Amino acid sequence: MAKDALQKVVSAPVVNDKLKRLSRRRRQLVNDKVRVANRIQSDLQAVCPELLAITNKLSNLWFLRFLTCRNDLTQLARLQRSTLLKVHGIGQKYASIIQQWQRKASFSSEAEYVGPMIISDAKRILELLSQIHILDEALAELADRSVLACRIASIGGFGKTCVAELAGEIGTTQRFSGESSLALYLGMSPLSKDSGQHHGSKCPRQVNHRAKAAMMTAVARHIDHVSESKVYYDKKRTEGKKHNQAVRALGRHLVRVIWSMVKNERDYELRTPGGDTNVT
Repeated sequence: MAKDALQKVVSAPVVNDKLKRLSRRRRQLVNDKVRVANRIQSDLQAVCPELLAITNKLSNLWFLRFLTCRNDLTQLARLQRSTLLKVHGIGQKYASIIQQWQRKASFSSEAEYVGPMIISDAKRILELLSQIHILDEALAELADRSVLACRIASIGGFGKTCVAELAGEIGTTQRFSGESSLALYLGMSPLSKDSGQHHGSKCPRQVNHRAKAAMMTAVARHIDHVSESKVYYDKKRTEGKKHNQAVRALGRHLVRVIWSMVKNERDYELRTPGGDTNVT
């Protein structure tokens, strides 16, 4: 019985295996960056909230370099304009903003021991951003060599990172018995939990959560690139679907498209009412 139940595991192309490993590593680094950024934001709010208010985005490179240009956080309030302009990314505009903060800068008593933590975390984010950039270049080079990635990349709105993740996690469509199986794997096919007068759905457990996250992001961006998909999304919204439900509904349709593209060895195409075909 066990012998009959066992199925042969289809090997994915080597390039797709590499995409899987590198894209998973990239996602880990991104998660690390978010975690460290949240920690810095909390520490800055406690030590010097006015310093945090200088920028709307803690991930701004010029702000991170500004935080790390001295070993003592309180010294940032005494930097001359000429010194500020030497920090990469800080021009006349940001130098003026920083000087406005310097005139009223104040630090809590925690700055003595929390300040070094903030500086260390800022350096860590800069290091993580550098590693992510290196991985992005490697993923882009590998994606150009992957047939599956090139097929998926032809869909409007599907960015390089999402394409690399999808190609890596899917590996090969030969692993799946049909497009419905692929849709389930990508989290685009919720299971029905209708019972009596109750109608609803639930998320299946057989989902690759990395692939699902990449698919949801790609489909959401795809809506802004293809008018027909935007019409379909709006239709689902008018039917009472929430945003994520409408995105998954469109994603379910795109899984059929991807399956057909791979089987027929064709790229994504947009057909105009007049019959002309535009390859995106």
